[in-house]
Amino acid sequence: MIKKLLIANRGEIAVRILRACREMNVAHCVIYSDADRASLHVRMADEAYAIGPAAARESYLRIDKLMDIARRAGCDAVHPGYGFLAENPELPRACAAAGIAFVGPSAEAMKQLGSKTKARQLAYRAGVPTVPGVREAIPQLEAARRIAGEMGYPIVLKAVAGGGGKGMRAVASANELAAAWRDAASEALNAFGDEHLYIEKYLERARHIEIQFFGDAHGNVVCLGERECSVQRRHQKVIEETPSPFMTAELRHEMSEATVRLAREAGYVNAGTAEFLVGADRKFYFLEVNTRLQVEHPVTEAVTGLDLVKLQILVTAGERLPVTQQEMTLRGHAMECRIYAEDPENHFFPSPGRITHWRPPQGPGIRLDEGVYSGWRVPGDYDPLLAKLIAWGADRAETLTRLRRALDEFTITGIRTNITFFQRILAEQDFQKGAIHTRWLDERLDALLAASAQSAEGADDPLTIEAAAIAAGLDHSSKAKSSELQPPAASRWRDDGRREQLSRTPDR
Repeated sequence: MIKKLLIANRGEIAVRILRACREMNVAHCVIYSDADRASLHVRMADEAYAIGPAAARESYLRIDKLMDIARRAGCDAVHPGYGFLAENPELPRACAAAGIAFVGPSAEAMKQLGSKTKARQLAYRAGVPTVPGVREAIPQLEAARRIAGEMGYPIVLKAVAGGGGKGMRAVASANELAAAWRDAASEALNAFGDEHLYIEKYLERARHIEIQFFGDAHGNVVCLGERECSVQRRHQKVIEETPSPFMTAELRHEMSEATVRLAREAGYVNAGTAEFLVGADRKFYFLEVNTRLQVEHPVTEAVTGLDLVKLQILVTAGERLPVTQQEMTLRGHAMECRIYAEDPENHFFPSPGRITHWRPPQGPGIRLDEGVYSGWRVPGDYDPLLAKLIAWGADRAETLTRLRRALDEFTITGIRTNITFFQRILAEQDFQKGAIHTRWLDERLDALLAASAQSAEGADDPLTIEAAAIAAGLDHSSKAKSSELQPPAASRWRDDGRREQLSRTPDR
């Protein structure tokens, strides 16, 4: 078993991993940049080590510093979380060289699947259908013009080296190609250090559905159901749920079988996610594999009853998966909202600053994976994810009801958030019916933002907050004064208890 784990991340995912360590009695330590010195994961950890300045390239992205801390702290394993170095094969390679276990797939599997073009080639060998497109990086714009013309518009430009919507542009016509090529290549270079792009055919009104899978070192591969990720803004996931309202038992079986073939072809061990586009005809096409834990993993945990972080640690320690595919069952429905410090009405710009009040929702079926607290200052140096709000119910209708109630209860002041924006999305009839696709949110964005801005107007205004606080204080004061006018009713239970206590008190 792993004795001590270095959590090589920050924020809510670092908190999530250390909680799993606590339950497994695994010692752990965390890292922090100068901007994160007072972060929640630092406050909660067994040990914490400074890793450098606020800039990620000088702290969280420094493999040499991570390895040095792991050695000094006596760690025998490293968990990368997601983001930062989680899909960089140089980290598992460095861990192997240092004799430290990496909680994730091997460097070889990560490299093979981390390249989108190599992953498409692997899918072709495994007999998994892929979105029509090329299997190699396109060397220059002129070649892209020729390929796009032969394929037919609309098409999608994608970064070879990354995902998450970075270096990705939809192109509707030949007139848009040059500008889209320039922007996508520049973004890919900044995000991944690699400007190379490839082309896929753009599928109209498709759904984005992913399959969570696990492989162990004994040759077992198990799929843990799907996640519906079609509610996206500019190719970035906004709401995830499981099971997909579009899914059938037959389609789930086919997609799971395809995922198992992919994992076996790659010799994959640990957690991974195969992503697909699914047309209205329920034909599916492979997109990519995310070689890490996903942001949306809690919805899978909610319907399977499995702890995916614990599974990652167990598989890394060489243990077999505790379930087989035949034993896998899905129970109920789960949905997740990513709560960001951002201002939807101002082009979703990040909203750093101090959180003056943090009151999370509670109640049946509600889970919150948070990385902040009241009084903490959200830095402007990283992704502004504050927390993930997850609701579970016996069916999708109950889940929606609980999630809407939880959003109503969630109070965050001092910064702007996207809570009101989520409330508007959940109120949409198409969403409630599950009639969504990857362009659904973008097509309704202007109307949703206008409605969200109107309902949120003044909600975070300091004068409004102060007035509400004064009103609440006056109300409490008036109630207190009113109660003082009336003596409290006698309590026989209390009086009898006091008499009994006095009778047992020895004389002094």
